[in-house]
Amino acid sequence: MAAVAERRLEPVAPYYRATGHEESVFLAAHAARLPVLLKGPTGCGKSRFVEAMAAKLGRELVTVACNDETSAADLLGRWLVRGGDTVWQDGPVTRAVREGAILYLDEVAEAREDVIVVLHPLTDHRRALYVDRHAEELQAPESFQLVASFNPGYRRGPKELKPSTRQRFVGIDFTEASVELAVAKRLVVLARKIRALSELGLAETVSTRLLVGAARLIGGGIPPRIACAHAIVAPLTDDPEARRALQDLADLVF
Repeated sequence: MAAVAERRLEPVAPYYRATGHEESVFLAAHAARLPVLLKGPTGCGKSRFVEAMAAKLGRELVTVACNDETSAADLLGRWLVRGGDTVWQDGPVTRAVREGAILYLDEVAEAREDVIVVLHPLTDHRRALYVDRHAEELQAPESFQLVASFNPGYRRGPKELKPSTRQRFVGIDFTEASVELAVAKRLVVLARKIRALSELGLAETVSTRLLVGAARLIGGGIPPRIACAHAIVAPLTDDPEARRALQDLADLVF
């Protein structure tokens, strides 16, 4: 039997187009071993940016989508029973530190307070991770970098990052995707009207991500009302009456 030559395709780096100094600031922070905080609304390109930077640096990217159920044990690791033996399994943060990867904590403000406390030693001169359950202290290698993101103003009160935590990071601000001013203003008006319709009983209100999607469709030549129908109304609800009400609003705005 003739030998079959194996062909491996090189991974394609995620496309990202810089809009300011974010790339140079990120690379400088990485070289200086400083943590980075990406600030901006949902859908503005924070995650894509981190993927592109990890590819440019040739580093593995470990991503954690934080929520209000995310605990320190989820991130650090836990003891498991396998085949009658008790074995330790690293969590994503521990693995990232061990391997010198880029650790990306998406929407870090959503995580529980014990997560923030665990991260503090990684964000200062110590660059250390204390894994109490495993009785281990890990020193982050030079290649390791902590990157976090959050949406300022999305939630008020306890879900905002404390100033003492924010000041541990180099900050990079992101804005929404660029569209014509008139379109952007109308989309903002539509979002405000939808968010005021509490009687529709929507599980989630319109997000910036949906607005960006609609703007991209409009920029691609799709009429605004049709773009809103597919990028805003359809993702929000399947209820016929609610969809009609939302579409009526979109038709009114556009």
